[in-house]
Amino acid sequence: MNIPRIQSAIAEEEHFLVVLFSNGERKRYDINRLTNSEMFFPLKNPAFFKNVSVESGGYAVSWNSEIDISEYELWEHGENIP
Repeated sequence: MNIPRIQSAIAEEEHFLVVLFSNGERKRYDINRLTNSEMFFPLKNPAFFKNVSVESGGYAVSWNSEIDISEYELWEHGENIP
């Protein structure tokens, strides 16, 4: 399966990410599904959550060296935005 790379990611209210992929598609991803995990717990902090960035090559989004989400996860579980 050829998953498109991430071009940009924007943190929205209520812990959603809007992700633009290299094929032009946009998806909305709900972070709330992850925040019960200890690794992702810091994302509950709105100021921290807003500091999302796209990793080099577009293979993931990250907040620091310990918290990231792969392009596969975002692509497969994100909701299409028309």
